[in-house]
Amino acid sequence: MGRDKEKWAGIPAGQDNALDYAVSQRDRRVIDMVDRAARHGEVRLAYQAIVPAGHHDRPAFYEGLIRVLDATGRVIPAAEFINEIEETETGRLIDCLALEKGIETLVQFPGLRLSINMSARSIGYPRWSEILQKGFKMDPTLAERLILEITERSAMLVPELVTSFMQDLQKQGVSFALDDFGAGFTSFRYLKNFYFDVLKIEGQFIRGIAENPDNQVLAAALIAIGRQFDMITVAENVETAADVAYLELLGVDCLQGYHFGAPTIQPPWAQSKTRKAKG
Repeated sequence: MGRDKEKWAGIPAGQDNALDYAVSQRDRRVIDMVDRAARHGEVRLAYQAIVPAGHHDRPAFYEGLIRVLDATGRVIPAAEFINEIEETETGRLIDCLALEKGIETLVQFPGLRLSINMSARSIGYPRWSEILQKGFKMDPTLAERLILEITERSAMLVPELVTSFMQDLQKQGVSFALDDFGAGFTSFRYLKNFYFDVLKIEGQFIRGIAENPDNQVLAAALIAIGRQFDMITVAENVETAADVAYLELLGVDCLQGYHFGAPTIQPPWAQSKTRKAKG
């Protein structure tokens, strides 16, 4: 009888329950929305500053975070769709568009350093590689100003491939950041072999650190790991002045988060120049 109810409710046979079906339908809608936006070029980068400890007025670099526009023009952050698309062709298309937009920005602003996110699944993807090589030809300084961010979870899918990929591009001047460090299960053997230039500490260990003894111990350990492997450490999701002070006491190299500004599709460096001109 239960299966009959599912049939008449339009739930395909084989689904465990209505919740599974609802989740799969939601995921399908998300993928369709992102795919439509990507194929129509309805994507933007939102920029967020990464500032050096003790020198908050001079960003070390910016992160370009991909956004898509839905059918109503609403800006949708990657956190709302990245998990659903990462294993799909749409995920590869989004990585290509993020890189393309990032290169356009770097070419337009020669003094800028910018990090762009990518999935390890895009390594060897022909269109992604073509966009990167075209960018190198457009601007000989581009490689040394580009940082590619790969999440810890993504890097561990194919660690040997990631290592080889990084070595090839680092020879050309590209830097690499290991994103969301601490959220996954990186083998320290691979961490030693990866040679990431930047280690970005997952925000769950950073938020409220000034008042959270557990986060204090964990963040200190992660910063020590970064220092041991000669990587620049970045604390993500920094939201309060108290957290800034504690992180700088721990010796973190750079900070990123809403305390220093939310991601914005209007380039922050252009806005600061406009304010100075008006002043």
